[in-house]
Amino acid sequence: MALKLKVRKGDKVVVTSGKDKGKRGEVLRVMPSENRVLVQGVGVVQRHQRQTANQEAGIVAKEAPIHISNIALEDPKDGEPTRVGYKFLKDGRKVRFAKRSGEVIDG
Repeated sequence: MALKLKVRKGDKVVVTSGKDKGKRGEVLRVMPSENRVLVQGVGVVQRHQRQTANQEAGIVAKEAPIHISNIALEDPKDGEPTRVGYKFLKDGRKVRFAKRSGEVIDG
């Protein structure tokens, strides 16, 4: 069952558990059906690459998807991990906000 994910492509996140705990990065891709995200520089694995017309053969390092429960959004105010909530602004827009500081995440 896919959950409603509170992170989006381009968000700054902090890894909260696993071998890359404490690392920070930007979300490159969100996979809601698998509850996983691809974070830049996090969960890097080595893969053997076959030669193609536009790519050379060899061992390539690339990011592997990590589970959504292992990351937290970075608070825009102080950069610490925070949980995310939703609220409506005066003009009727629904926006995400950091529960830690109350700062609005979506402009």
